[in-house]
Amino acid sequence: MTPHPDTDVIVFDVLGTMVDEPGGIGRGLRTLLPGIGDERTDELVGLWHGYVDEQQREVLAGRRPYADSTVIDSEAAARVAAEAGVDDADAVRSLAASGQRLEPWPDSVPALDRIASRFPVVGLSNASHSALTRISAHAGLRWHQVLSAEDAHGYKPHPDVYRLAIANAGCPPDRLLMVAAHAWDLRGARAVGMRTAYVERPVGDPPAATDSFDLSAKSLDGLATSLGA
Repeated sequence: MTPHPDTDVIVFDVLGTMVDEPGGIGRGLRTLLPGIGDERTDELVGLWHGYVDEQQREVLAGRRPYADSTVIDSEAAARVAAEAGVDDADAVRSLAASGQRLEPWPDSVPALDRIASRFPVVGLSNASHSALTRISAHAGLRWHQVLSAEDAHGYKPHPDVYRLAIANAGCPPDRLLMVAAHAWDLRGARAVGMRTAYVERPVGDPPAATDSFDLSAKSLDGLATSLGA
């Protein structure tokens, strides 16, 4: 399917797609643990992400009451700090905040501006409202609107999160294009009728051989060009 001119709104995942989340957490770890090696940094970043994924699944399965991303990130930071032998509360809070000091990928800001000149652009993230404010400000991301899974009391890929974007747009789901670097995210969007665009990033979840998305691009710049921006 061709997304333009049949697309009214472009919806973007944020973490991993627009900003380098592992890199930001890694910088926080190197501040906490000067001299830490790359291999150990990667291990601890993996521990953080593994904990977040586990807790989000617990929420979606109904085994844990809803907790927003700021709460879960704070828990992840505490777990990582404990694994590293750090128990200073201020240091743990600083590490948790590193999950909101995330750098944009080199093309994120200019390509988003290009696309925003042609379409309404909406961020749709599992991050909480407060986290999204800080992430977007730090990275310099210019949204027309930003939506948080917090409003659905759940996490992507639950359908209710994508329905936030559909309700906000006020148009049929097939007139929204979901952009993400995570195939699992695009599968969730496709399941509720949204169009989908995969963008390659150094982190993320590449498509499987069985996946079929409407667009695929090597970069956000490439996607912007495909959209005529």
